[in-house]
Order: sequence, then structure tokens, then C-alpha cells
Amino acid sequence: MITIVTDTGFAPDDWTGHFVGPDACAANDCDYAVDLASDTAPDVLAGLVNAPMIRIDFPTYADGRGFTLAAILRRAGFNGRLRAKGHLLADQYAMARRSGFDEVEIDAALAARQPEEQWLRRADWQAHDYQARLRG
Repeated sequence: MITIVTDTGFAPDDWTGHFVGPDACAANDCDYAVDLASDTAPDVLAGLVNAPMIRIDFPTYADGRGFTLAAILRRAGFNGRLRAKGHLLADQYAMARRSGFDEVEIDAALAARQPEEQWLRRADWQAHDYQARLRG
């Protein structure tokens, strides 16, 4: 079972469309949700800014390349739904949100190991960055 994590907690996946690879989208014309690997080349991203949803894979919790891809997409003008998928930890939720992700997709095993309250503790991600603490 898939669990979607947002600032309000756990929810079921409400996306009913299909996911395709980035090669299935013509330049700036993509009507599908796109699946990206963490090692996707940044030059591929420009052609995806009109996709309704992009899901970036995190193959391990130590692979932070997805955060960079998310930030590049947002700076390029992507306004669709941006989802992180895979091995993210509750402690990484704030970083995911700051990078531009709207939500995180986790499996049932991770949801059991790190229950909703652990993710919700990081849901106030805008107030707890180091800049906010310095402004005090």
C-alpha cells in the first residue's frame, strides 16, 4: 500500500493517471505524470515543466540528488504536483518541502517504522530552517 505524506499527515494516493518516463514527453508538451530517476540529467528537465505531475525517485535515504532536481524544476517554472518517492525519512521531510516537493510517497513498511506523528513534527517546515532561527 502506498501512503502519501503532506503537511496534514498521511493520506491515500489520489493520483489516478499513469506515469511515463521523460522520453515519452515531447518538448514542453506532456499530458502525463512523469517518473524521474535520481540520476536524471538536469538538461532533461526543461522539457517537463508543463507536465501535471512529476515523481522523483529516492533509491536510498542517502541519495539527495532528488532534492536538487526538485529545486531545478521549480526554478524552471514547473507549477505542477511534485512528489518524492521512495526511501526518504521523516527527518528529511522539511528538506523535501523546502526543495519544492508537495508530497512524499512512502510504502507501508516505512509508514509503520516512522508513523504519521514523526512526519507531522516536521510539517512546520517553513518555521524551523536555520534562517528563521537566526532572525529569531
